[in-house]
Amino acid sequence: MRAAGLLLSVLGIAAVWVAFSWRDTFEPDSLSGARVLLTGASDGIGEQMAYHYARFGAQIVLTARREAMLQKVMAKCLELGAKKAVYFVADMASSAEPEKLVHFALEELGGLDFVVLNHDGSSPFEMWAGDMDHLRWLMQVNFFSYVALASVALPPLAESKGSLVVVSSLTGRVSTPFVAPYSATKFALEGFFGSLRHELVMQQKEISITLCFLGLIDTESAISKTKGKVTITAAPASEAALSIVKGGATRAQEIFYPWTVQMMFLFRDFFPDALIRSSYVNQTASA
Repeated sequence: MRAAGLLLSVLGIAAVWVAFSWRDTFEPDSLSGARVLLTGASDGIGEQMAYHYARFGAQIVLTARREAMLQKVMAKCLELGAKKAVYFVADMASSAEPEKLVHFALEELGGLDFVVLNHDGSSPFEMWAGDMDHLRWLMQVNFFSYVALASVALPPLAESKGSLVVVSSLTGRVSTPFVAPYSATKFALEGFFGSLRHELVMQQKEISITLCFLGLIDTESAISKTKGKVTITAAPASEAALSIVKGGATRAQEIFYPWTVQMMFLFRDFFPDALIRSSYVNQTASA
């Protein structure tokens, strides 16, 4: 009985803490005219973020690899009310692109208030088979390019007292099967940007860093990879995107979407590994 009472007390405290942390202090007017650089903006969560920023009247530099899709997103952003929307075609597998992108954004916007790092390299949903070339490529796209972009953007963000928004994943804090390379890149993001946040405070630089931990989201890419392989219900991309936009605007240190991600982080030490594996349809063969 004592153990049950203690568990209920812990759960109650956790529920209150989660409810407190999910208070909505976002002020839409704070994004009117804001200068935003958004990566991975051609589809999925990035596309939805672009539309939210546009509705709030931001000025946006969009970037991704596919120009035709960027053109469509840019046009819709202008229709939705963006004060400015331009795009820059870039492949983050190239180490030269981050610096070029940030310089382009500064020329177009005259400064930066938000740098939203959201792009992702494609990685198969399967057991690790030793493909080191893929792992190196993925680390460049999902990690090294994030660090490079942030490094070039820090001076203008310091000038504007702006924000870095880093989109990560549940698999960047909790290990799960079939995503070993992807998970490694996301764990690296928290390690680097968590440390950088401390250093910025120690240097008295007023740049906020928001780390965004997302569960399974109903993007076309995620659904196509996991269909029939997991028992988890995907959350809507538009709502995930809005959570990220609000988190950056309120200078939150972390955001979690959906809310179950935060609960999983709180109680992960009590989850047996078998419980995590039970969410996957096939636990023995390549997914």
